Amino acid sequence: MGPVTVRPARVGDVARMARVNVRCWQETYRGLMPDAVLDDPGFVAARERFWTVALTDGRYRANRAAVAERGGELVGIAMSGPPLDADAAWDRQLYILYVLKADHGTGAGPALLEAVVDPAEAVALWVADPNPRAQAFYRRHGFVADGASQVDGGVREVRMVRRPR
Repeated sequence: MGPVTVRPARVGDVARMARVNVRCWQETYRGLMPDAVLDDPGFVAARERFWTVALTDGRYRANRAAVAERGGELVGIAMSGPPLDADAAWDRQLYILYVLKADHGTGAGPALLEAVVDPAEAVALWVADPNPRAQAFYRRHGFVADGASQVDGGVREVRMVRRPR
C-alpha cells in the first residue's frame, strides 16, 4: 500500500467519486438500508449526477470537496458546506466523508476531514446510528453527540458537533 494523498475534487473525478460513494454505502449501510436501494443499477449514475452538480453548480461554490487517492486509485471522498439548518449554531456542516473499507486506518479519513473543515470553524455532522466505527472516528477528532437525532432514508442518525479549536 502506497501513501494516501488528498486534493480538491475536480469535475474529472465525478465518475470515480460516484463509484466510491456507492461502494462505501454498500460497505457501511448493508443491513441498515434496503438492498434494493444499495444495489439499484441506477445508483452510480444518480451519484454521478449529484457530484456533477455539487462540483459545477454556482449555488454550491461555498462547498469544499476533496478526494483521497492511493496508487492512482480513488479511496475516499469528502464534502462540507454551509449549515443546512437556518438556525444552526455552527459555521459549517460535514455532509460526506467516506473511505473504502480496505483503506480504513491509512490516514485517508483524517486527511479528508482536514481538507474540507477548518479547525477554526464550529462544525456539525449527521452520522448513522449504529455506526460505531464512524462515531469513534469523529470523537477522536473532537466531535461530541449533542442529543439530536433524525431518520433519513430509513436510517437513524445522530448529530455530532465540534467547537472551533
